[in-house]
Amino acid sequence: MTTTPIHPGAPTPGITSGGREAPLNSTFGQQRSRVREGLPYPLGASWDGLGVNFALFSAHATKVELCLFSEDGEEELERIELPEFTDEVWHGYLPDARPGQLYGYRVHGPYEPENGHRFNANKLLIDPCARQLVGELKWDDALYGYTIGHEDGDLSFDERDSAPFIPKCRVIDPAFTWGRSREIHVPWDRTIFYEAHVRGMTMMNPKVNESMRGTFSGLSDPAVLDHLRNLGVSSLELMPIHAFADDRHLQEKGLHNYWGYNTLSFFAPHPAYMATNTISEFKQMVACCHAVGIEVILDVVYNHTAEGNEMGPTLSWKGIDNASYYRLMPEEKRYYINDTGTGNTVNLSHPRVLQMVTDSLRYWADEMRVDGFRFDLATILGREPHGFDEGGGFLDSCRQDPLLSQCKLIAEPWDCGPGGYQVGGFPPGWAEWNDKFRDTMRAFWKGDEGQLAEFATRLTGSADLFNHRGRKPYSSVNFITAHDGFTLRDLVTYNDKHNEANGEDNNDGHDDNHSWNHGVEGETDDQEIRELRMRQMRNMLATLMFSQGTPMLLAGDEFGRTQGGNNNAYCQDSEIGWVNWEFSEEGRDLLRFTRHIIALRRRYPMLHRSRFLTGDWNEELEVRDVTWLTPEAEEMDVATWEADHSRAIGVLLDGRAQPTGIRRAGSHSTLLMIVNAHHEPITWTMPEVPSGRHWIFRLNTAEPDSREGGHHDFGSTFEVESRSMVLLELVRDDNGTSRNG
Repeated sequence: MTTTPIHPGAPTPGITSGGREAPLNSTFGQQRSRVREGLPYPLGASWDGLGVNFALFSAHATKVELCLFSEDGEEELERIELPEFTDEVWHGYLPDARPGQLYGYRVHGPYEPENGHRFNANKLLIDPCARQLVGELKWDDALYGYTIGHEDGDLSFDERDSAPFIPKCRVIDPAFTWGRSREIHVPWDRTIFYEAHVRGMTMMNPKVNESMRGTFSGLSDPAVLDHLRNLGVSSLELMPIHAFADDRHLQEKGLHNYWGYNTLSFFAPHPAYMATNTISEFKQMVACCHAVGIEVILDVVYNHTAEGNEMGPTLSWKGIDNASYYRLMPEEKRYYINDTGTGNTVNLSHPRVLQMVTDSLRYWADEMRVDGFRFDLATILGREPHGFDEGGGFLDSCRQDPLLSQCKLIAEPWDCGPGGYQVGGFPPGWAEWNDKFRDTMRAFWKGDEGQLAEFATRLTGSADLFNHRGRKPYSSVNFITAHDGFTLRDLVTYNDKHNEANGEDNNDGHDDNHSWNHGVEGETDDQEIRELRMRQMRNMLATLMFSQGTPMLLAGDEFGRTQGGNNNAYCQDSEIGWVNWEFSEEGRDLLRFTRHIIALRRRYPMLHRSRFLTGDWNEELEVRDVTWLTPEAEEMDVATWEADHSRAIGVLLDGRAQPTGIRRAGSHSTLLMIVNAHHEPITWTMPEVPSGRHWIFRLNTAEPDSREGGHHDFGSTFEVESRSMVLLELVRDDNGTSRNG
């Protein structure tokens, strides 16, 4: 078997979009651009007010050509060889270039897949540090470095020009007037995340101008911002907004890569999300969010790219320096390590690749002013050649960076590789998605046996996972639902997934959902079932907001949005995946309830402490921060904890408990949570608390409107409905309720 390498300096033919052949070093326009040496930093295309510096890292290339395009991106005007090579960076400066200039690269070097090299100068490549992309990726066989259908597979060499099918990079002017925009810095213990999709959030919102729906401008609409502010969330967490590819196999089925976990550029916003086709639109969205006190968090995908494995296309990194950018099999460099399950894994052990990712993060945090990042498959970011290492280069670089260390850093702490599940294993300074919270709370409210002790652990911040090295309860990002899986309404409406619309015979998506349809699969007119489903949604929302840790709410769950039982809507850029803002009276009731419980969480510091609850008796202060009670107002014993049938518990949170590291009594409200996951009502006795007078109701999930008020004396009893939660506040002897803040 033979390969067709490109020898250094060999004039490989190129083809313009017009179809005529021309040598790679030719001038396509009437006048050849002046080129100067330029600088090896910063990477990317940088406008300095006089001209543009171009810099591209490639350790193994033999030549790099900058390709300039017409304003519409259709015609390649000129190819300019970058004149300098410094510290493995190719660079040059064009004094004639201006913002708006479209460009791409052709990179020369050996085509030796067995050695990890896949250079093919016939393929136009996206600058990894481009700030803006123009045009769509148009799937064509010319995008592949090898000839599809050739008997040698990826060892063959394709000579077709890919320029007509690839997005072009645009030089930008980063200037933007931020005006009175301010930094937010919401404290972690007061943070409430709201996970949303840029397009899905507004596509069906009748209050948003139709031309702005599905874009950053749509998110900036007062109707959207008012909803978030009135709801009470602090931080808008956006699913991937980096430019991404729409998968070829999905397009062939009439579907789309809706979620966006298929990155084309780590610096450029996704073109389809910009109504104005300018990056200032993203900045305007951030400024509008900050103006109403809402942070912007980005879901970022640095673990893999859209180029796939050895059979994937050559779009950027693969053709620039495949052996540097990706983790390859040590003994068979033709093949990729696939810890992501998507075909390739970004090689963050390489210093220049690590630089690219951290430069990207700093760009979004500094230039674009976002407030934090949620890292997809973050275990991969902590992987070194020997496996996951919490002291790995990337994790260390974030902790020591003066800018990034002040951002909110949230890990999705798992991947598909060996030892990939690392919940609780990330270093100080990081928060983590806690799927154990999700699964436990779903199972508990479904009525599964033997869940009570686990429920208590998750309710109090998952100290078994996070209480070490000075980490705080807010390190646990608690969620019942997220973009991946059932919505809250579907969780109580379906026993099984219904992903037929995805075109995979319902074989995709998770089967173990801990869901329960309450007697009927799908929607029903049975009023008793509908009421129970609504109560269960209220139970899980209240559990989420009353648990120690950082809550995350999925967009639309606050009013019972459905995806029709689809628990893997990654390819549903349709009404299945979009948020429907025309909801029923049940939805309006649930929205009022959600606003109420968020307000309660914000009102009572005991629901969002910055110290773990221990249940230990404090001799000096004569108080216990949390006490676990039976329906008879007695402390739980071991037998009750371990009984499979135990599904009810009282949680007494004493506001006199020490609030910080300074040994002094607290003055916060004392709260009593009563949880009953039994299918029958239970009679509860009101516990007596020192310096207290009686208890007053703040919430009862058995009541849709859940009005506050009405009190119970110590020793009195009342009936807690089946499958419900109650929150009460202690009224003290000193004339009035205990202090909230």
